[in-house]
Amino acid sequence: MPTTYLEAIREGLWEEMERDPGVFCIGEDIGVYGGAFKVTAGFLEHFGEKRVVDTPISEAAIVGAAIGASFLGLRPVAEMQFADFISCGFDQIVNFAAKCRYRWDAPVPIVIRAPSGGGIHGGPFHSQNPEMWFVKTPGLKVVAPATAYDAKGLIKAAIRDNDPVIFFEHKGLYRKIKEDLPAGDYTVPIGQAKVVREGRDLTIVAYGAMVWTALEAGDRLAAEGASVEVIDLRTLLPLDRDTVCRSVRKTSKLLIVHEDTRTAGLAGEIAVSITETVFEYLDGPILRITAPDTPVPYSPPLEEAFLPNVGKVLEKARWLWRY
Repeated sequence: MPTTYLEAIREGLWEEMERDPGVFCIGEDIGVYGGAFKVTAGFLEHFGEKRVVDTPISEAAIVGAAIGASFLGLRPVAEMQFADFISCGFDQIVNFAAKCRYRWDAPVPIVIRAPSGGGIHGGPFHSQNPEMWFVKTPGLKVVAPATAYDAKGLIKAAIRDNDPVIFFEHKGLYRKIKEDLPAGDYTVPIGQAKVVREGRDLTIVAYGAMVWTALEAGDRLAAEGASVEVIDLRTLLPLDRDTVCRSVRKTSKLLIVHEDTRTAGLAGEIAVSITETVFEYLDGPILRITAPDTPVPYSPPLEEAFLPNVGKVLEKARWLWRY
């Protein structure tokens, strides 16, 4: 039976807790209630209250306790109910967890799960994509899976990693994306992008929910004669620039799509990397499609206008293909 994106994360967590008694979950309403999105439903009954820890409403306390526990040899998985609330634990993440290895060679093997993204009409406080707050912070790893396979493999890899990992899960994919997963144990390497659609005329780079938008656009462009390559970054820090560069050497054209807002978004960093390394291969300008520089609207029609979509990708891709 196909496994949903949400269930894939749940399976990965469960398997790692079974495999390693040092792994435990900590967060708001993750025990009796089973989590805001029910990722940890049933965990309390199976693993007990010492390994499924309900906390007060304090992200600072959740992250701080997770860091402290990691110093004692444990591997905490801390849940933020919504990625937006991660700002309340920002100081602990960027000024402590991210710097412990550099400062005194102390590993901080924590995972911070952050349900992010729009498209569910959650408004400006429950729909953000705050990944770039952390992508520019040395010492962290930032992951954003798009598929059920990668969601499971990357959560397992993140838990086994000795550095702090921010794990962005797109809420809009939780029950929408399904696929058959391998029966055995597997992980997906952190730091490796994946070519999810081969092409020769144009490269589209995306991550999270926008991978599916890019793939749909690629299929529609194929009917028009354009061969589109789609790259799923999977990990944002460390960023796999090599895979993007190899693709651009082949297609000579690059379009970057992300749901995050435009200014200081990841598209800008990728564009500069390409111009620094493979500029001579480009046959057109590097283009980007992003959300505008505004808070996420609550109104469904406004949110639809705010988010990148297939129509916007098609418009830019057609122009660049014919350039």
